[in-house]
Amino acid sequence: MSTIMVVDDSQMIRQQFSRMLTAGGHTVVEAADGVAALEKLRADSSIRLILLDVNMPKMSGLELLQSLHEDPVLTTPAVLMITTEVQAELVQQAKGLGAKGWLVKPVKAEALLAAVNSLLGSDAR
Repeated sequence: MSTIMVVDDSQMIRQQFSRMLTAGGHTVVEAADGVAALEKLRADSSIRLILLDVNMPKMSGLELLQSLHEDPVLTTPAVLMITTEVQAELVQQAKGLGAKGWLVKPVKAEALLAAVNSLLGSDAR
């Protein structure tokens, strides 16, 4: 079982992903924006994967990726972008900052769990 952080400004989306991930055997931590996510990442080193939205108030997903990329102290978990954005330049920017994948909402449970388990590797459960 792995701890996964879901970062999205939509409470409905966070709850939906949390249900999918919990059903898949994972522990879930939620954050409503990049600022809250950074605080939780600094407090909880067990987080292995971040599911990250692009468009959020306070700090966008790309701004959070930039902060993680620049923080020499923080151990950065794998990041999977999950967003409604489909612009190639945003995908490239996210990958350049270390994102491991990009899924477009809405996401089916099977696709989400397949991507999560692929990124987490053999100890995904």
